[in-house]
Amino acid sequence: MRWKRTIQLLDVHCEGEIGKVAIGGVPKIPGETVAAQLHWLNTDPKGNELRRFLCLEPRGAPIGSVNLLLPPKHPDADAAFIILQPDQAHASSGSNSICVTTALLESGIVEMTEPETVVTLETAAGLVRATATCRDGRCEKVKLTMVPSFVHQLDVKVQTPSWGEIALDLCYGGIFYGLVDVGQIGLTIEKGNAAALVQAGMVLKDLINRQIEVVHPEIPAISGVAYVMFRDTEADGTVRTCTTMWPGRADRSPCGTGNSANLAALHARGKVRVGDVFRSRSIIGSQFEVGLASETEVAGKPAIIPTITGRGFTFGLHQIALDPFDPLSDGFAMTDVWGPSAGEI
Repeated sequence: MRWKRTIQLLDVHCEGEIGKVAIGGVPKIPGETVAAQLHWLNTDPKGNELRRFLCLEPRGAPIGSVNLLLPPKHPDADAAFIILQPDQAHASSGSNSICVTTALLESGIVEMTEPETVVTLETAAGLVRATATCRDGRCEKVKLTMVPSFVHQLDVKVQTPSWGEIALDLCYGGIFYGLVDVGQIGLTIEKGNAAALVQAGMVLKDLINRQIEVVHPEIPAISGVAYVMFRDTEADGTVRTCTTMWPGRADRSPCGTGNSANLAALHARGKVRVGDVFRSRSIIGSQFEVGLASETEVAGKPAIIPTITGRGFTFGLHQIALDPFDPLSDGFAMTDVWGPSAGEI
């Protein structure tokens, strides 16, 4: 075989959400900081080529992410990573942080210490502290101390053609979210409504980004609303979530950055205090434990430090390769599997 490129992937999922980890063959990504590397991946043709190679068909699929392991820039970090998805490279993710931590420890890239190992991950959004509970050579669960999360604006009103005026919160939890109470679109968060929720989320995301500009005050490479997360509260106080992701799918996990953003909104409304912990349940019923560790500031704006606890599971190891004669080297997506937005790829 005369392959042009090979990358080794460790298959991992966090509470149902796939987060493959590229542990070998990752090319050098230009940039003096991880944020600069994120910007390169999203703006340079070679960065676009790498993302399409890993995330689009025939080598990729619409579900899940691919995490690029990178040498850390920060002296306190054990590893750095950037999340690749079909639309773009993303700065931060709770479920992917749990996948990366699990991969690092169970592959031996970072030495596992029982009963607990602390791994410091560097992302474009900042450092994430991962405290892993370890036993008998496996990573049982991971508690993440996330980057500072804050409210950009509460109760934003957006006019929509299908649901009239929709109220939402614009909040940051490592990336920017539009947080929408699901009852406003006449749906509930359950597996049978996944397609309808995703379709609504894609429409709302497009409307929000056309009408409102959001940029992180300290990290310009992080801008725009990445996802719309629908939310609800169950009778026992559990937060129910469905994060909708381009080009048209639902996050299988409860969503770590989304829950961090939502926690900032709850804190701003006086509904949670430092030390509070609650459960968040995903569209498939998997759960995270969400906590409010402390209060802080970002560029003079009130912010919080969330914690997210969940489980990662390794389920495979494979090598992806590019045949230099493959006419589909650039990747493709079709609306039959990827949804209506696939026509934009």
